[in-house]
Parts: sequence; structure tokens; C-alpha cells
Amino acid sequence: MAAAARRRGIIADINVTPLVDIMLVLLIIFMLTANLIAKQAIEVELPRASQSSSVNPTTLAITLTHDGALYLNARPTTPAGLREAVRAAVAADPKTQAIIAGDRAVSHGRVVWVLDVVKSLGVVSFAIQIDPTAMTAPDQK
Repeated sequence: MAAAARRRGIIADINVTPLVDIMLVLLIIFMLTANLIAKQAIEVELPRASQSSSVNPTTLAITLTHDGALYLNARPTTPAGLREAVRAAVAADPKTQAIIAGDRAVSHGRVVWVLDVVKSLGVVSFAIQIDPTAMTAPDQK
């Protein structure tokens, strides 16, 4: 009986053969599909240049002050002037960005109006400028 107990003992070894088989099958599948995906692209040998530079998109700085004044790139402007300047900037550079800075006292509606004007004229990338040092909640009134 002792010999039979030894033969039916608990197997403590991990059989890694099935794991290796599965990993090899997955590797083959990935290799085949990667080749098919890469072949769908048009192969073009791009020219090389020793001097290259990346063009940064045009950035418009729009500021709303507490007294209701509107500034574009630190110059006073009107709503009609803002529309014309944004339209001209987007025509010159379709990747034009806008950074909107509004005073704390400016109404939410006025900032939303500026966002709406900017988006309606083709600016898709914009940000609202904040003061990162003032991490407290605004005063309750």
C-alpha cells in the first residue's frame, strides 16, 4: 500500500508545456496580423533634411477684465473686432489655439460667450487660464 500511495501523491510541479504552446500560437497570430496591417499603409520613402523645424500653431490670448473690457493679445478690442481677428487667424492657420483668461468677477455667461465665439469660428483647441496657486474654493456670496 505504501507504493500505491507514492504513485498517487500530489503533483507539486507546474507543467509549463501548455503555457509555452499557447504563447507560441499567440506569437504567430500577432506576427501574421501585424504583417497584414502594415501592408495596408502606402509605402513612401520620405526625404530627409538636415535642417527642420516644427511650426507652432497660432495662439490667441483673450482676456476679460472685471469691468467688462475685452482684450485680444493684450490690446483692447470689441466683440466685432474679436470675431474678425479670430476669423483671420483661423484662415491663416487652421490649427489656431485660444487661451481665455477671465477675471473672477466676470460672469460665467460672458466667458461662455467667448468660448462660443471662438469655437464657432473654427478654433478647436482652447484653454481657460487659471491661477494654480489659488487652490481654495471661491468666496461664497
